[in-house]
Amino acid sequence: MSCSRRSWLYLLAAVLAVSSQFTLAAEPGITSALQPFVESHSLAGAVTLVSTKEKTLTVDAVGFADIAAKKPMSVDCLFWIASMSKPITGAAVMILVDEGKLSIDDPVEKYLPEFAGQMVNLAQSGELIILKKPARPITIKDVLSHTSGLQHLSRVERQIDMLTLKEASLTYGLSPLIFEPGSKYQYSNAGINTAGRIIEVVSGMPYEKFLDDRIFKVLGMKDTTFWLNEEQLTRLAKSYKPNSAKNDLEETTVNQLTYPLNNLKRGPSPAGGYFATASDLALFCRMVMNGGVHGGTRIISEASIRTMTSTQTGDLLNQGKGENGYGLGWSTSRKANNDSVIPGPTGHGGAYSTNMNIDPQRGLITIWMVQHAGYPGDGGKAQGAFNKAATETFAK
Repeated sequence: MSCSRRSWLYLLAAVLAVSSQFTLAAEPGITSALQPFVESHSLAGAVTLVSTKEKTLTVDAVGFADIAAKKPMSVDCLFWIASMSKPITGAAVMILVDEGKLSIDDPVEKYLPEFAGQMVNLAQSGELIILKKPARPITIKDVLSHTSGLQHLSRVERQIDMLTLKEASLTYGLSPLIFEPGSKYQYSNAGINTAGRIIEVVSGMPYEKFLDDRIFKVLGMKDTTFWLNEEQLTRLAKSYKPNSAKNDLEETTVNQLTYPLNNLKRGPSPAGGYFATASDLALFCRMVMNGGVHGGTRIISEASIRTMTSTQTGDLLNQGKGENGYGLGWSTSRKANNDSVIPGPTGHGGAYSTNMNIDPQRGLITIWMVQHAGYPGDGGKAQGAFNKAATETFAK
């Protein structure tokens, strides 16, 4: 056989292999469930992914990444994942726990001296504020589970990326707590950002480098970043919100971020600054679902995965009336599943309507990637339509 003929055969085999992968990855039931939302102008577009802990079952794109340009949504589009950054930060903290470099029960002030002597706001009336020493200092567990008493952001943060983590940490440490540590649940980007600063201090490297070296490169998450490069900017899905009449979509920006998005002077935000693709997030979720292992390499211990995905907030989130809770960077459920390292359904959403979920009972990971600051019409039902189609098609 000639070299040229052999080369053509190899090329044909490669093309057929890729074609076969895409054929297997397509699920018409999901796109047909979502297409009506696109046609009614209540959903711009979406990338959806369904996976087991071993492999991706389907990845689909519907609608538009850019409505005005009539640019179709593509499975490799990037999205601002916002608070879906929080579980990734939690995972980085647990790597340091596994290495014996910190404990989640350590007080934050052990690593960040600016938190020493922090006070709690006991009462406020007019111009008078009464401060007192808290019963105990805030811990790493507190900041990762939103029970620290830190405000959502400090008074000086207009966008989540305007300060370095060192600068942001100083503003948090100098601000009074709004409640006694551990006594309430209140969502706090400042808490997760504080955890990110602790990662820097303990590891001796910038937060983003630690994440790149210890998680993203190991998992192959090549598109997960705070700062989009020029090529990635071309794949970024446009953001949309309802128009003033609430009957159509209009383009918007990510108002929590500073533009341009490729400006390296923007600060990292462990609580909500990452961009990613659906496929990158699937790699992360599969590692978690596999108890901290990826491709035979252990990244996080099984014990740390269980701690992260177990409810750490007791009855604080629902006052004892529901099953939902919060772990360490993850929204959690109290549904028990002794056969899995993850006790129950676990996931996280983002401010622009993205979501990822790990369901150990059904053995499925679902990822929903959109860029919506709200929906007109019935667009809010689109994610439910995806979840229903995914469950009916793939659940055990």
